[in-house]
Amino acid sequence: MDGRGLVRSIKVFGSVKGLRTVRAGWRRHRADAWGLPPRGAERARVPGLAVEAEAGPGGGTVRFARSSLRICVSAGGTVFLGWDGAEPLPSYAVADGAPEPDPRASLEPDTDGGWRIVSERVTVAVSRHGAVEVRTPGGVMLRRDLPPRWWEPVAGGADERPDREGARWVQRSEVPADARFFGLGGRSAGPRLRDGSYRLWNTDPKGRFAPGDDPLYITMPVQFVVSDAGTHLAFHDNSWEGRVTLAEGEEGDGSGHDRPGSVEVRMGGGPLRCWVVVGTPARVLHGWAALTGAPALPPSWALGPQHARWGFGSAREVRRVVAGYRERGLPLSAVHLDIDHYDGHRVFTVDRERFPDLPGLAAELREQGVRLVSIVDPAVPVEPGNAVYEEGRAAGAFVRDGRGREVHGEVWPGTCAYPDFTDPAVREWWGGLYEERLRQGFSGVWHDMNEPVSFVPFGDPTLPRSARHALDGRGGDHREAHNVYGLAMARAGYEGLGGLRPEERPFLFSRSGWAGMQRYGGTWSGDVSTGWPGLRASLSLVLGLGLCGVPYSGPDVGGFDGSPSPELFLRWYQLGAWLPLFRTHAALDAGRREPWEFGPEVLEHARVALAERERLRPYFETLARLARMTGAPYVRPLWWGTPEDRQLRDCEDAFLLGDSLLVAPVLTRGADRRAVRLPRGHWYDTATGQLYEGPGQVLLDAPLSRVPVLARAGAVLAVRGEDGGLALEVWAPAAGRTGGGLVVRDTGDGWEPAEIERYQSRLVDGRVVVERVTDTGVGPAGLPVRVRGLDG
Repeated sequence: MDGRGLVRSIKVFGSVKGLRTVRAGWRRHRADAWGLPPRGAERARVPGLAVEAEAGPGGGTVRFARSSLRICVSAGGTVFLGWDGAEPLPSYAVADGAPEPDPRASLEPDTDGGWRIVSERVTVAVSRHGAVEVRTPGGVMLRRDLPPRWWEPVAGGADERPDREGARWVQRSEVPADARFFGLGGRSAGPRLRDGSYRLWNTDPKGRFAPGDDPLYITMPVQFVVSDAGTHLAFHDNSWEGRVTLAEGEEGDGSGHDRPGSVEVRMGGGPLRCWVVVGTPARVLHGWAALTGAPALPPSWALGPQHARWGFGSAREVRRVVAGYRERGLPLSAVHLDIDHYDGHRVFTVDRERFPDLPGLAAELREQGVRLVSIVDPAVPVEPGNAVYEEGRAAGAFVRDGRGREVHGEVWPGTCAYPDFTDPAVREWWGGLYEERLRQGFSGVWHDMNEPVSFVPFGDPTLPRSARHALDGRGGDHREAHNVYGLAMARAGYEGLGGLRPEERPFLFSRSGWAGMQRYGGTWSGDVSTGWPGLRASLSLVLGLGLCGVPYSGPDVGGFDGSPSPELFLRWYQLGAWLPLFRTHAALDAGRREPWEFGPEVLEHARVALAERERLRPYFETLARLARMTGAPYVRPLWWGTPEDRQLRDCEDAFLLGDSLLVAPVLTRGADRRAVRLPRGHWYDTATGQLYEGPGQVLLDAPLSRVPVLARAGAVLAVRGEDGGLALEVWAPAAGRTGGGLVVRDTGDGWEPAEIERYQSRLVDGRVVVERVTDTGVGPAGLPVRVRGLDG
């Protein structure tokens, strides 16, 4: 930046804090200029020709003239590909060690001097030039990785040995011409990812975002690819900054040739290793959860409606808002306190003037069935006498530069230090600090600003790339640690809360994260802009994150900034009521988000949405348990059960909630009808009882009072009965068909095991019969049953 640019920046940030951020930006620039010397000479390298191969468990190693490739197929059909000696571990994504190799799979010679591994669920073929094809058991190509290319720094002359650890690399791949791309973390323009370049660098978009803003808080090198040939997930296990470029293919007409879809993954360093999981969408995410860890199970109260605001300002205001819900008969499960409840924005403190008795407030709300949830930011103010800072400094807990000095940035409290969560000792220390939050009466936490953020007027708002991190004993810099910083913080918080209260399931969700973050909780949209585009982006994020293995998420209902119109707020509220995390939230200077603030008509329609959410709470609890057991997200794309349906692959404005419900939110201003594309099967409009047959498209009424919701014929759902207890709701099977559903009962907010109950529905002489299916046979349902779609 030149002198004139600096002057302009100072004018824009014309305050003491603004000047501090400018200084922070220059400190970061100087640190990187010293700590990251410019790249010198580089040597390009490709694998070359295959020279030999060695069989091993589940596959083996193919050695090329200038590289080697290890291939291992697991017993579940997951494929590992590791170049240049890259191993599955260590990894921040892989949960409990690499999966066991398939003992029946082995490397064997293939045609044209190549090699192959044949297993029950997948075939892998390696050409003599280093191209790798992943095929279905029937031999249909799902993915073809072309030989990779590395650019290695060369320290000296031509005879010097290249630095392979610091090599940047590119991997190009081909997929079928009809394939559609999903995933890559939280992308506001999704869930289907169009042609373009997507950066892999967790980023705070500086205030708000809308569709097209990229990257955002959570980026993952996880591609979810759906084609006629099948579904697969490809994960490049590398946390360095990178970029993924996607281009959909094109099918040739008549005898014309297809142009395959293409993927290009570029990384600034680190290992070239990739996992590929194949199968149906359900099988793929089950395999992904087996590899990266089962999703954390939220306590049952976290599946209810929640209210947050940056700017409650006082305990009195919290009481006023909670009383507003109670007086109007609106259910409320939790209230979230933002940074304004801290003393000067300092983490793990309380403003005693505004919140003189926070434990008392928490106990009072708890008696009303409302929990308190606290924000937790990672940045610790650098202040003499600040207990957290003094403890952390004494323990050497904060990120340092290459000279051993603490790295400081500017955040809400002022100049701050940053814990190095990639150090196990720091995670343990930080996790112990949550004891203060529990003493204050909080029942859960939400992590914010953990990309991590440092306010700067130019460049990326984060730490210097040269900042040093422990990386769990390996050592490295922020280029490798940045994307896993939020993940490691979530681990610290989750394990800390679990250790402090082992009898309770921790409740935690994090703005930033990486592959495997579901082990420690969920996430939310972050600062989505208030507007109809922001409403659409809210759904895109939830769907995309679910396909990356993060099932529990939701948006800031109503948008983060500004003041939504009554219609926009209501449509957002109606969407939120069908998403896992149902939470209103807004910025300090934004309009109110209480439903009654938008007039009596909006209030009554919001009341209906809340009542239906509460009635379906047992269904959400079932979906949460199934997500932990199987990895399947609560919210699923319409093509989930029929990925071969090309029209459904392109449908982005509706979703399945579990297997039983199809939700079609209203995402455009003034709409009172909308088209809905149906998957295969029979579907009831839950408002009118009208039966429709899919696949196909129908036009449904969408008055301001509701959004279209359809139930699959034959579905059996867990609901809250009229007496408040568990009941079954069954939608009559179509003539000549049967149906069913799964129920997992709530066993409390601890770790009590839960059992999957299976029910089937069928028509007998024009009457719907619901029975429970067990290992020993079929018997009575044993629960109250309400039949819908047919007079029962």
